[in-house]
Amino acid sequence: MINIKFLPGRPQRSLELDLDRLEHFLVTFLQDEVQRRKGFDKVVIALSGGIDSSVVTYLAARAFGSENVYTLALPYATSASTSLEHAQLVVDDLGVQHDTINISAAVDGYASCVSNMTNHRKGNIMARVRMVIAFDKSYEYGALPLATGNKTERLFGYYTWHDVGDAMPVNPLGDLFKTQVRALAQHLGVPDVIIDKPASADLIPGQSDEDDLGITYAKADAILLHHLAGYEDAFIVSLGYSQAEIDLVKRKVANTHWKRELPINAMISSTAINEYYLRPVDY
Repeated sequence: MINIKFLPGRPQRSLELDLDRLEHFLVTFLQDEVQRRKGFDKVVIALSGGIDSSVVTYLAARAFGSENVYTLALPYATSASTSLEHAQLVVDDLGVQHDTINISAAVDGYASCVSNMTNHRKGNIMARVRMVIAFDKSYEYGALPLATGNKTERLFGYYTWHDVGDAMPVNPLGDLFKTQVRALAQHLGVPDVIIDKPASADLIPGQSDEDDLGITYAKADAILLHHLAGYEDAFIVSLGYSQAEIDLVKRKVANTHWKRELPINAMISSTAINEYYLRPVDY
């Protein structure tokens, strides 16, 4: 194996993107994956009122028309009231189809049957109940569910495995860092109140992403960008980031690789799915 070392003077990489071209690509991607490859004309999105699901909704409305986009608000008893308000801003702006389903009874029904329930366990239950509802409503609507997870969350493992951000068959944001999603949101016209509020999964009252992660998205994305491209720690430190911040980012990526993989299958044949048997586009 060749160990490539970058020279200290190598220019730093940029998170900036051509947003016009990005919008066109993602809209085309959705049309190709949803309509041509999977045969659906409608999509369903769990719209939390956060920036990621809002951006996916704006892209979907451009790709399929507002009448073919179904959004779901899925609040729990402790969800912030602003989540519903901000989701409604998106619905009103785009004119997409919308439904609100309170998940409290479903979550509490299970939580009441087990002992030692914690806030984090209940948060995971909320996330997976939302996934179940989104798939069920997709059957009702004849629509394909879209995922909403961004690249930073995925690399950090900062999501509930098999939730609405992770489990759905098509994800337009999966290769965009959080800061890039924010820039795209501004470009698409997502309301400023959604863009500017602290990012939160809204699973535990008062929770915020950056508090949980121990680093801001701006720092995390810059470190990830260079770390993934093979830059050495010393170079990243020279850009103004501490070794402790770099170590935190690298540790989160290394410890959560399993969450970014499909279930590991024991291979006993030459036609193992996703190992030997691939669809033509995978070659």
